[in-house]
Amino acid sequence: MSKKLYPNATAALDGLLKNDILIASGGFGLCGLPERLLDAVRESGVTGLTFVSNNAGIDNEGIGKLLRTKQVRKMISSYVGENKEFERQYLAGELEVEFCPQGTLAERMRAGGAGIPGFYTKTGVGTLVAEGKEVKNFDDQDYILERGIVADLALVKAWKADETGNVVFRKTARNFNVPAATCGKVCVVEVEEIVPAGSLDPDSIHLPGVYVQRMIVGAPYDKKIEFRTTRSREAA
Repeated sequence: MSKKLYPNATAALDGLLKNDILIASGGFGLCGLPERLLDAVRESGVTGLTFVSNNAGIDNEGIGKLLRTKQVRKMISSYVGENKEFERQYLAGELEVEFCPQGTLAERMRAGGAGIPGFYTKTGVGTLVAEGKEVKNFDDQDYILERGIVADLALVKAWKADETGNVVFRKTARNFNVPAATCGKVCVVEVEEIVPAGSLDPDSIHLPGVYVQRMIVGAPYDKKIEFRTTRSREAA
């Protein structure tokens, strides 16, 4: 049995959770969310958390559950729609929010994981995004300095992993999970299935096991739909 495999999310997060830490969480909308791990964070009762995530889930899914329990102090996100509790806390001054363009957010996490402390980008020049940031001119074009992100802990959801921690994501669930995983000092992955070492095609590995410290099997999962759109059935 793999030394990286833990029996459940609570055990996998044992010794890693503290108040006031920075957590990178993968997923996009409700796709590819580390549901079991986020539930374990909520149950732990830690507070003052800063989350780096594309979005904060919806009102009672994903990080949205942690907003309900007031465990999140700050969000670094690119999209925060569809979450009424997020909106309420932000407008009431209860939640600090750092808005970050989506591509910039992905690159900030990727850069942190690659050991790159900062990079220049044109995205956000001349807008509120640029306030307080260094501006440098390259070839008569202005660029702003964005800092790489290094998180205390990364929480990731994947499809399959082998016993050594090599990970494969499924389709769009790969979104933000890879850069989130690589920027964490410790990465914990929940997967649907563990397979024997050597059974995954090496060319299909999305996240090498060197980045993964702990794993759990989170299956079975319910497929959640953020917006259900239907039409009336036509008369026979």
